[in-house]
Amino acid sequence: MARRALKLASLAAATSGIYLYGNKFLDPNDFGVVRVGRAITTTAVITYDYLTSLRSVPYGSEEYDFLKSQVHLRSAERLRELCCANRGTFIKVGQHLGALDYLLPEEYTRTLKVLHSQAPQSTRQEIEQVIREDLGKEVLLLVVKQIFPDFEFMWLVEEAKKNLPLELDFLNEGRNAEKVAHMLKNFEFLKVPRIYWELSTRRVLLMEFMEGGQVNDRAYMERNGINVNEISRNLGKLYSEMIFVNGFVHCDPHPGNVLVKKCPASGKAHIILLDHGLYQVLSESFRMDYCRLWQALIKADMKRVQKYSRRLGAGDLYPLFACMLTARSWESVNRGIDRSPVSASEDVEIRSNAAAYLPQITQLLNNVPRQMLLLLKTNDLLRGIESALHTRASASSFLNMSRCCIRAVSTYQRSKSHSLYRRAQISLTEALSLWQINLYELFLWLKGSQLGNWVIALLSQMHHSMY
Repeated sequence: MARRALKLASLAAATSGIYLYGNKFLDPNDFGVVRVGRAITTTAVITYDYLTSLRSVPYGSEEYDFLKSQVHLRSAERLRELCCANRGTFIKVGQHLGALDYLLPEEYTRTLKVLHSQAPQSTRQEIEQVIREDLGKEVLLLVVKQIFPDFEFMWLVEEAKKNLPLELDFLNEGRNAEKVAHMLKNFEFLKVPRIYWELSTRRVLLMEFMEGGQVNDRAYMERNGINVNEISRNLGKLYSEMIFVNGFVHCDPHPGNVLVKKCPASGKAHIILLDHGLYQVLSESFRMDYCRLWQALIKADMKRVQKYSRRLGAGDLYPLFACMLTARSWESVNRGIDRSPVSASEDVEIRSNAAAYLPQITQLLNNVPRQMLLLLKTNDLLRGIESALHTRASASSFLNMSRCCIRAVSTYQRSKSHSLYRRAQISLTEALSLWQINLYELFLWLKGSQLGNWVIALLSQMHHSMY
């Protein structure tokens, strides 16, 4: 059973070890051997700690659980030290892992959350050197494969190599910020820092200063009178609009990049979106398949779930793919992900399966389109925020997602139709579908409100008086 715990830790430890610094050993002028040495040593020490500390302890006993928690904590601290020492893109990995509250052990997420707001700063020379690196040379991959022979990590390396230069081009970041601010201008709660172009270059970006609490800080929101459910709902609206309607997606929503603040003048809560270096542009065909897949998941239409999962590259692993997208068990997916929130037992099942199926997860990630990888990362980060706010799998989030999917598919269908009658028919169907969602949302509101309880009690009383 120690191997299961080891596999879970490997998602945090080994991934970061191979993610981004695979080639520095070739450049002695940059002390690359030191950085790679740290990564390999940390991975080996974490591996050894799990194997030896849990080997002779009965699985499931109180002593086993206590020791496992201690190993998790030691390993997380070693991983944090590795991120801070190697800096650069190791910080990116640590930030991502620190947001996976629903997936990784608490010891990991609690320890790595410090990287969201207190990450060490890199010099410009270090950043430029990262860009010049040929990420993921074979030597480090071979070392990792010796420890984890079932895993294939090249997709991580390829994506990091492609995306890192974009993240470090500040003019690109400025253009992305202005584009998303214009694209989502109808959302009054969204704030994006203004760019001062006259004082910005590819290496320097000057923008408006904005401050607030981190989006996963529930205590901050409660202290400042910010409605947690409203923030979670609005964040879902933002990303549904970006993903399904516009196909232009901010792909780094870790809590350090998404702030919340209550406006003193209006009393309304704002969401502040920072760090616009990394966006994913979705192709039209991918976006439509992804829309239809989510519609099928929300309706628990398993035939269409299988169909569109296969179209997105999942193959026979479509059940696992559906579970990864929704962060729900396969049983919940079959029953309908909007039917009930995540239970404690389901949460344990998800965490256990994440460890048990790591080889299959890695195989799946190798097979799906490259566009999907950043969306999965974005999904992970958003699920982590929902988990921290205790708003996971709320019905309202699925309703907002459904609205965006309906609008996106209808717009696409109208663009492909040359018949005025057909376009009118599509628009009518769209309007009826949106009306049904609005009606269902009203029903849910009445059901959970004091007014709704009063109406139900009145109807019940009238029923009894009639008989």
